This record gives sequence, C-alpha cells and structure tokens, in this order.
Amino acid sequence: MDTLLIDHEVVYAPRQSNDRLLLGLKGSLNEYELDLLRQRSLEARYEKARRGEMVVAPPVGYLKTENQRLEKDPDRRIQQRILLVFSKFQELGSVRQTLLWFLEEDLEVPARDASGTISWKRPRYSSIHSILTNPTYGGAYVFGRTEHGSQYDGGQERKVSRRRPREQWIALIPHHHEGYIAWEQFEELQATIAGNCLAEDRPGAPKRGAALLAGILRCRRCGRKLTVAYTGADAHSGERFLRYVCHRGYLDNGEPKCISFGGVPVDKVVEQEVLRVVRPAAVEATVQAHQEMVEHKNAAVAALADDLKAARYAAGRAQKQYDAADPENRLVCDELERRWNRALAQVRELEQRIEQLNKEEPEIEPLARDEFVGLGDELEAVWNDPQSNERLKKRIVRVLMKEVLVDIDEQQSEVVITIHWQGGVHTELRVPRRRRGTATQTAPDIIAAVRILARVSSDEMTASFLNRNDLQTGRGNRWTKERITSLRNYHQIACHSAENKKVEGWMTLTEAAEFLHLSSRTVRLAVERGEIEGEHPLADGPWVFRRSDLETPVARELVQRAHNYNRRQAVPDDAQKELIFSRT
Repeated sequence: MDTLLIDHEVVYAPRQSNDRLLLGLKGSLNEYELDLLRQRSLEARYEKARRGEMVVAPPVGYLKTENQRLEKDPDRRIQQRILLVFSKFQELGSVRQTLLWFLEEDLEVPARDASGTISWKRPRYSSIHSILTNPTYGGAYVFGRTEHGSQYDGGQERKVSRRRPREQWIALIPHHHEGYIAWEQFEELQATIAGNCLAEDRPGAPKRGAALLAGILRCRRCGRKLTVAYTGADAHSGERFLRYVCHRGYLDNGEPKCISFGGVPVDKVVEQEVLRVVRPAAVEATVQAHQEMVEHKNAAVAALADDLKAARYAAGRAQKQYDAADPENRLVCDELERRWNRALAQVRELEQRIEQLNKEEPEIEPLARDEFVGLGDELEAVWNDPQSNERLKKRIVRVLMKEVLVDIDEQQSEVVITIHWQGGVHTELRVPRRRRGTATQTAPDIIAAVRILARVSSDEMTASFLNRNDLQTGRGNRWTKERITSLRNYHQIACHSAENKKVEGWMTLTEAAEFLHLSSRTVRLAVERGEIEGEHPLADGPWVFRRSDLETPVARELVQRAHNYNRRQAVPDDAQKELIFSRT
C-alpha cells in the first residue's frame, strides 16, 4: 500500500526517491534548528549566570529577591545555627568532629526541601559538609558546580552527576552578596578540609594519639611519609611505645625497609622548639582566647535559647488556634489540644536542658590583662598536662610547621630532624637514638648519687635516702637494700666499708664539723661560699666530704677566722631587772 505524508504545503510520497530526499533534508534542518535553539538558550543562561543574575535555588539561610539577588534569611535562629556550624569547625578543625559535637549536644540544623519549606532535622555528615563547602556562605555567587550525564550499566541507561573541579565552574563571583563568613576565611576553611583528607601531599586530620608529628614527618632518604606504629607495652601504665616507621616502599613494592626510630624523644625535642616559638606570643593569644570564651561561653546554651524562642512561638500559635476553634466541634478541638500539649512539652524539655547546662558550666568572669602576665612561664606545664587536648597540640604544630624531614646518622647514632617552618625558615636538630632497653634503665643522676653515697652509708641507708627524695628505679619501683646492691654490682661501685671510709677519709657533715671543731651550719655555709669542697647528691640527703679537702690552707684559715670571731660575752648587768611573777 502507498502511504502519503501531507503538511500545510506539500503532499509527499515516500516511495518516490525525490520525496524521500526532500523529507530527509527537512528533517535534518529541523533537528539542527532545534539543537541550535537549545544551545542559544543554554548560552544565554550561562551568560546570565556569569553576570551573577541566575539564582535557581538558594541554599538554606538565604532567600531569592525579585531582582535575582541573594539576601540572608531574616530568621535569626537560622542565621545563628549556620554561624555556629562555622565557629565550631574553626574550633574543632574537622567536619566529623563538628558533626559529633552537634549530635552530642542534640542540636538540629535547618534544611530546605524541594518546595522551599524550612524544616529542622538531626544533622548528618552531608548536611554539615554542604554548609561548610558552599561558597555562597562565603559571600560568593557560584553556578555550574555539578555536571549531569548518562552512564550505561548492563545495557541500562543510568543518570549520574558529579562535582566539577573549581576550574570548570561556569561562574564564581566573590564578594557578590553578604556572606556568613568572609571570603578569605572561607578559602582557609576549604584548605583545612582538603588537608584533612589523608594523601601523600596532605597531612590528614589530627587524630587522637601520642604521635605529635603524624602526617607531617617525611623520610629524607626515599621521600615517603613515615607511618606511626606502637610496639610493646609499659609494665605499669599499659601504654604502648610510640615509633615512627618508614616502610611504605616495603608494603607497596617489596623494597627494603628504610628507617625507624622511637617517637617519644623526637616529639619532646620538637615540643621544645614549638614552645620556644610560641612563648613570646603566649600572653596575647591567651588574652584573645579568654575574651572569645567569655563572649561565646556556651554555644550550646545560646543555640538552645534560640530553639526555646521558636518553641514558645509555636506553643503560642497552637494556643491561639485552640482558642479560635469552636468548643462544640470536639473532633477539631481534640486535635488542636494535642498539638498545643505537644508544643508545651517541647518548651519544658528545652527549659530543663538549658538549666542543666547552666549548672554544669558556671559563668566565666572576665579577667584583666595583668592576670595573664606570668602565663608564659607556665606554658610548658599547660602543654605537658595530661588533660591537654592532643588534637589541639597537633593543630598548633601544623600551623607552625609545613613539614619535618628526618634521617638517621648511623655513625653518631642520632636522628637528624629538619623542620620546615611555614615562613620558609629551616631548623636542624639532632636527637640521640634510644637504644633497646634504655626505657627501663636507672637515671644517670641516681647512679651518680649512689656512687657518692656508698662512700659514707650502707646500702640500706642509701635506699632510704633515695626513697625520701621520691626517686624510683627504671621500672618505677621503690628502692630496697637488694636493689641498691644489684645496682652497685652492675655499675662496679665499691661496697661501703668503715675501714675504707676511714682510710680514704670520707666524712659526713656532722663528722666534718667535729673534725674542724666548728658547727655544722658554719661548714655548710663555707661549702656554699666555695671555701670548702663538698658533695650533696640529694636535696634531702647527707653531705659528703673528704679529709684532704678539710686540711687545705683555706680550710685552716676558715677555722682560725671562726675561732677568733669577736663574740660579745654574756656578763651581768646591774641595770637589768629580774622578772618576778606575783603570787597574789
């Protein structure tokens, strides 16, 4: 059968070649024209976006005006909650920690659905991350961040979308409207979020743990980052020993292991460098931090106060609806009464939470600047306090240091550390490597004290002197006679003997005073002035003297001067009256 195609101009017979050719040309031209119109409309849309006049759907916290501009939502509760997200991220340093704080305080965040209605929901990682990474909150206009396309999976077409890199965005206009934070501050925030993603050129987010240099320590030999390892365990605390290991090449490519060393001494040396750099500005930073603490004493209480205002408004609105209803229509009144009771219960719950938080966190009184003057001397004690935040320490180190290169000097048995500061200055440090077994060895000053005390006291007395000064063994035990004996035998210290003491002429302070026929106080003061040599190994322990040091010309001159000292004699005085108490 023949088929005819008819339009408003011509009748076509597809079986004829000329008509088929004409139909094909017209179809191609129409399709090209439709595609051209689509491209023109998209280009017009993109050009409008490049001018910052294309606002499709404003994020939560903003409203679209009639002239295609963005302005802040007038609801102060929404504004304060968005500002709280940014302030908590600046305080905690990661998106996940910010989310956990909101979940711990049981605070909700605003969200906008497809119809534009604002609702308050329990925060998720995606909701916190979208607020922190949206340039709109930094006062910038952005368009074209997402690219849509198709992907075939098993022969089925599936719509997919992906985030474009910033270089491929269609429009990015900083300082376009009023932002919740400054654009420069937003850029710093993005750099922090990018740095929290662990990679070869990124340190990763600061985590809990004793490794102060985790993420910024790089091997000078192979250029790879060192990883953190924990080996062994302390006999008393149970804590494992920290080590920095460069074995990435071994794990990935089967290459020989590079370097490894104990992390505690290296961290101690780096801590001292950090404190040396921070100490001049410690007072100024503390004053500023205290002012911010006073101003933002409790962000959770402030956020709950906004929630309480909204809850009271909802309760008042529910009451007005209940009062306006017809009392005889019980079907409507029962539902309105239930809504009213639910709103009042929400108000009571928020009031109880605010009261509980105020009891847990008392009011902070502002302090004067003069009260922070001596803080620089206490900075090291604050840093080494067990309750100090490990994540905060690592953030301080990363603010000051860009990278730390390490190597091992095998001949000197030292760890060579090169600190690359953020300002471009380099500092080289050397740390002696801790050999195996030195973690539980006795301190050298204790060994020196035992060597001196063995000249004048027995092992039992030496143990009591060490315990009196709160000194412990390498394993944290108290000293006993047997442990002193074992220590002497290991370090080849001679045993105390009365004969050796007499032959070699060793004396205590009392014995030296009797030998010189002086008081103990006079002898001790002479030692402090440098006139007589004496050893005092323990603050709360005996003095040790040698007889030959007491027979020097200086010592004899001291004795002569002390004996010839003009003391006033106590003679009777006729003018002195007797003190007689009356018996009446």
